[in-house]
Parts: sequence; C-alpha cells; structure tokens
Amino acid sequence: MRHITCRSEPARDSGRSTNMFFECATVIASRLTPTRFVVWLMLVMFALLSGCASQAPLPASNPTLPLPLQLHIERQQADQRQDWLLVIQREGPGIRWSMMDPLGIPQARQRLIDGRWQADGLLPPNPEARELFAALLFALTPSGELLRNYPAAQQQAGQRSLPPRWAIRYAQPLSFELNLPQGPHYRVSPLGESTP
Repeated sequence: MRHITCRSEPARDSGRSTNMFFECATVIASRLTPTRFVVWLMLVMFALLSGCASQAPLPASNPTLPLPLQLHIERQQADQRQDWLLVIQREGPGIRWSMMDPLGIPQARQRLIDGRWQADGLLPPNPEARELFAALLFALTPSGELLRNYPAAQQQAGQRSLPPRWAIRYAQPLSFELNLPQGPHYRVSPLGESTP
C-alpha cells in the first residue's frame, strides 16, 4: 500500500480518492487557526456554490416548440470543426434531446422534465451538450414567449441574447449562429439544409 503525504502527515491511499480528499482536508483544517479555518471553509463552500451557479438557465415553463425537430449542428472552436445531428422530440411530459455524430454514434442524450435535465440512457455526463441543449431551447423559444420564460433576455431584429451567457444571430427561425463567450461557436440549421 503506498502512502500519500498531506503536508507532513501520511495519508493512506486505499484506492478511494474521495476518502483521500477528506483525509487530506481534515489534516489541512486541523493545522489552521480558527480564523484561517473559517476562511478556508468559506473558500471551499464558494467553490462548490460557483459550480452549482454555472448551470445553464432554463425557461420558466416549456416553450411552444415545433416538435419533432431534426437539426444539423456544426461546432467550431479554434481550427476544429465537428458535425452533429440533433433530434428534439416530445416524450410524455418532457422533451427528449438526442445528439449523434454523422455515423449515428450517440454523443449525448437528455430529457427535460419539469424544468430539470435527466440522463437518458447510459452515456456519461456531457456538460457541454447540456449547455448546448439549454442554449438551443433559448434560441428556439418563440419571440412572444421569450420574456416570460427568460426575463433577462434581450431581443432585437435578427438577434437575441441572454447576457453574459449566449448570443444568437438568426438567418431564419431555424437557421442561426449560437455564440458562447469563450466558445465554442455553433451553426444550427434544419437537417438537409446546407450551411454557408
């Protein structure tokens, strides 16, 4: 059994990194003065809360979408380009999102039920796909329902945004560019329609 050192005290690596994390955190916390411990604890809590706060916003209620939809998604970041097929369909009380590569290999599957994402199938979590699905839901929301579902949304002719998260520029209602501040950038069009 190998030993891992947390500062100057050894902690046993039993193969469970979670236990090791808590052992190391306990050793570090025990060496802090009460004031430093409170500051350290606040930093840990802030890190945990900021992870929760970064979840993509969802509408107040499901918008009226022309489902089912089949969309071509072109993802661009730096000099790399990927193409995906996205199928959005109503399923019971929710909306099912299924994304595949051009060979039909599933990339992400989620169901949106009662304002919450749920995994659909055995695919591993895909935070980028969940962010994309939430952004597409925002982009596809009809104009008349936008402010009711996203009070912070801004809309002008041919454009809409939800600062600081998403910016959309429309060519047509189902053909648009979706930009995230740090990327990636997406081009969305109905399946079978070529992108410029």
